[in-house]
Amino acid sequence: MRTLAQRMTEYIARSPAAWIEGQIAQVNLRAGSPTSFVTLRDPSVPMSVQMACPRSLLTAMEPPPGEGSRIVVHGRFEFYPARGSLTFRVDQVHPVGIGELLARLERLRRLLAAEGLTAAERKRPVPFLPHVVGLITGRASAAESDVLANARARWPAVRFRVENPAVQGVSAVPQIMEALARLDADPEVDVIVLARGGGSMEDLLPFSDEALCRAVSRCRTPVISAIGHEPDHPIVDDVADVRCSTPTDAGKRVVPDAAAERRQVEQLQARARRALTGWVTTEEARLRRLTSAAVLVDPLTPLDRRAAEVAALRERARVTITMTLERIERDVAHRTAQLRVLGPAATLARGYAVVQSGGHVLRTVADAPAGAPLRIRVADGAVLGVSSGPERTAPERTGPERKDER
Repeated sequence: MRTLAQRMTEYIARSPAAWIEGQIAQVNLRAGSPTSFVTLRDPSVPMSVQMACPRSLLTAMEPPPGEGSRIVVHGRFEFYPARGSLTFRVDQVHPVGIGELLARLERLRRLLAAEGLTAAERKRPVPFLPHVVGLITGRASAAESDVLANARARWPAVRFRVENPAVQGVSAVPQIMEALARLDADPEVDVIVLARGGGSMEDLLPFSDEALCRAVSRCRTPVISAIGHEPDHPIVDDVADVRCSTPTDAGKRVVPDAAAERRQVEQLQARARRALTGWVTTEEARLRRLTSAAVLVDPLTPLDRRAAEVAALRERARVTITMTLERIERDVAHRTAQLRVLGPAATLARGYAVVQSGGHVLRTVADAPAGAPLRIRVADGAVLGVSSGPERTAPERTGPERKDER
């Protein structure tokens, strides 16, 4: 049961608002209560609906409606799960004489919607800080003072260009359209506010005029509609770029709040200051870490140490090369001495000679027969000669003969 009641509540809450015409069967005006309960029945068929209506709407009508009165109400259905009852919550009440007018206005509202004049994609954003605000409202009206006072309270430097046409009666629509055209043609005007205080439905009819609604849709300048109070909903609200519930709300929407913007700027400045301070602190810590390194505290000592190492290595290389060269020189001298001792020149210096014949060194007496040219090489040069043949060896003498020779 609870699930069904919840689903019924959600389904009925999605139903659109509607106009209902009927005859009052019962009125319950509770003393001290702001809400009155009315039973509205259909005179043609035995059908009725329970309505919850603000007491002020009924007491404001002249004369106040009673049982048997025919009225037209606007509102939407609400389902109360606790009691299982369906109630029509009313926000507008009018005598039955304007029922046909309401139907005509509803047809016009649907026509403009079908043409796309009320589409959300056509809505233009209001400038953040308009250069000049155009205001169309009644002369010396409460709506004018509300818009000006609230806008200047939020942004004292705001500039207005005010047009005061008639806002009700037969001349209201053409005068409002003329004022709208003048403000739209002014290049300094960045936004136009169309404002009027509350009133009866007949008083607000000019703001549901088709010609005025189409003129608002053709404006190049964004238009803010602030007509009547929250329950009032003329058709120009649908066509305008922004709808405000009251002129007071329009004064707050048309310009930013200087105090709030100043606070936001201060907050952004504080955030930027904190971010910058944090960044500087981080970089200072990183710089301290870098500068505290030994290589940066005393950068010359490592260089001097490396220079000393290089000098020591150079000295070692010089000593090593010198010792190597000396050792090689000693080896060369030793080898030279060995060659000098073992070579033929040393042998010649000791008194020996080399005899050549025909370019060949004589190795046997057979190599130099008699008459052969000889070349005899000694230590300081060479002499030439002719071979006389092999030397004949004398016979060995006896002993006595040798004594005689001595």
